[in-house]
Amino acid sequence: MMPKITVFNQDGNEQSLSARAGDPLMETLRDEGLVEGTCGGAASCGTCHIYLRDNWSEKCGERTEDEGYMLEGLEEHVEVKDVSRLACQIIVNDEMDGISLDIAPQI
Repeated sequence: MMPKITVFNQDGNEQSLSARAGDPLMETLRDEGLVEGTCGGAASCGTCHIYLRDNWSEKCGERTEDEGYMLEGLEEHVEVKDVSRLACQIIVNDEMDGISLDIAPQI
């Protein structure tokens, strides 16, 4: 199964993507040119910052400690919300079919 993801970009345009279970969400978004993923998934750059929609936070797991620190560092530059995540720290699974998210402003 390839979970379907609905992504809203900076302009509010909606795009439907398929993601491979077991891969970091960032890879799907990066491959579509929606995020940079500069650090390659180490939670150290913030270029894959997203906002989860519709209570998807529970199905995406808890923030890692490193992710929390990186998001704190982003607060000086962009809005960080309760639903903010780094896509590199979310591993796609079948339960995420139908997930929707917004690409956060980039610094």
